[in-house]
Amino acid sequence: MPGPVWTWGSTAGERAEPFPCDRYLPEADFVAFRAVDVDARAELVFRWLCQLRVAPYSYDWIDNLGRRSPRALTPGLEDLEDGQRFMTIFRLAEHEPGRSITLRHSGLVFGRFAVTYRVAPRGPERSRLVVKLLAQLPRSPMRPALRQLLAAGDLVMMRRQLLNLKGLAERSALGPGARMSGEPGLALGADDRREVAEGDVDVH
Repeated sequence: MPGPVWTWGSTAGERAEPFPCDRYLPEADFVAFRAVDVDARAELVFRWLCQLRVAPYSYDWIDNLGRRSPRALTPGLEDLEDGQRFMTIFRLAEHEPGRSITLRHSGLVFGRFAVTYRVAPRGPERSRLVVKLLAQLPRSPMRPALRQLLAAGDLVMMRRQLLNLKGLAERSALGPGARMSGEPGLALGADDRREVAEGDVDVH
């Protein structure tokens, strides 16, 4: 069985299912899954996925040049069209409204990528967010090492991204002024810490 660096949070059943990204890299040599349960409706979680158009929602000081990923929904980002930019380097390949987004990227260092974020209801007020990431790495003697490096780095960054999106969706589900825990929750920056000091966010 693959280790958590390849499968964090996902089940064997989820890993056996087809995903839209499979169509874009059928000969991928890198496959990773990440998943998390969310105490919020699927349509709300999907709406937070649309926020990836403007920010990565991982560790802002690493992959967002220190800029703070928005902590409130930005009007209009739910209006999706194929080709739109996501997280700076990705493009929207296809989407199923309220259900999934599939992104693509090609780069010189790590090669070609296709990734699907898929959300499904798990009851009236719960949902499941599953991500499948595919890559076709450049052919080189460093390929095995690059594969392991990519898997470990992606786990660190995407785990934080999914926990941040989970925390924000759950806070939205509770309504204005809701308090949230820190794990799973947000990777707090300076502005977030000010919110904590003012009593808007609970990180206990």
